[in-house]
Amino acid sequence: MRSPEQNTRRHPTRREVLTLGIGAFVVAAVPLARRRRHVVRRSVPVMGTVADLLVVHPDQRYAHRALDAAVAELEWVHRSMSRYDATSEVGRANAMAGARPVGVSAGTAFVVKEGLRWAEGSGGRFDPALGRVSDLWDLSSRTRPPGSGEWGRFARAGLYRSVEVGSENGLPAVYLDDPRVSLDLGGIAKGYGVDRAVEALREWGIGSGLVNAGGDLYALGTSPDGDGWRVGVRDPDDVEGTIAELVVSDVAVATSGDYQRYFEYGSRRYHHLFDTDTGAPRVTGERSLTVEAGTCMVADAAATTAFGMADPERDGLLRNMGSVARVVHRV
Repeated sequence: MRSPEQNTRRHPTRREVLTLGIGAFVVAAVPLARRRRHVVRRSVPVMGTVADLLVVHPDQRYAHRALDAAVAELEWVHRSMSRYDATSEVGRANAMAGARPVGVSAGTAFVVKEGLRWAEGSGGRFDPALGRVSDLWDLSSRTRPPGSGEWGRFARAGLYRSVEVGSENGLPAVYLDDPRVSLDLGGIAKGYGVDRAVEALREWGIGSGLVNAGGDLYALGTSPDGDGWRVGVRDPDDVEGTIAELVVSDVAVATSGDYQRYFEYGSRRYHHLFDTDTGAPRVTGERSLTVEAGTCMVADAAATTAFGMADPERDGLLRNMGSVARVVHRV
């Protein structure tokens, strides 16, 4: 569904856009003269994607120092919350599942708590403990689905109920009380990382910029022409095209879709957004869903949870979560 102010599908030219990252968004170009004087960019591989950061500031050295601080926040979230790193806080918690609590930082405890809040509020549709499900489907190497007996054992399992956040020796700790449970914060931690990066830019006095990590973007202030940032939503069927345009300022947008991580088998596409009722990828005609919210963590969790929902159910979820999030585009 497209609102009247959104553009129809088209192919942007090199002169029209600055392509930020490999994810769901492209951003309208800054006029060349202003770009040379004021715009400083940085791209870094982090959190399983390429994060792109852009700040508008007349002092390039200062801008780079601000970007250093923002990138450090993204990298901290990656080091702390990646389930693929056995030494991360999440990795250690997963290794000790069913054995003992693992001390974590306040940031990791906060993200896990928020993940549990979304799990409870969505009736388990969002589940931050689907690591075993992700491993089973292994979208990076599979060319055909596992047997239904393999994924069916995760159907309606409510894995998040085995996750506890408490304290150990006066410090935050996470405990997984079932050895079969594994944290996977992929549907919320990236948004949290973007929020931390934006906060770092604000602490450096940056009033205009962008942080984009795959399908999670925060637009800080306005673009150099004084208007909101023009953000194009990628076309699920054409990675070089856009299907809608949003104008955003001091707000986050996040997109979930079936077109970035998937394989096809038979007549079906198997993607990375799982249905906790079945233990398999969600079956839906929806291809892409973009949510706007005050923070990128909320937009990330909301887009992940709401993808594939019918409109009344989706609207009820967002109201019940009290998240001040809204769907701005879907197709």
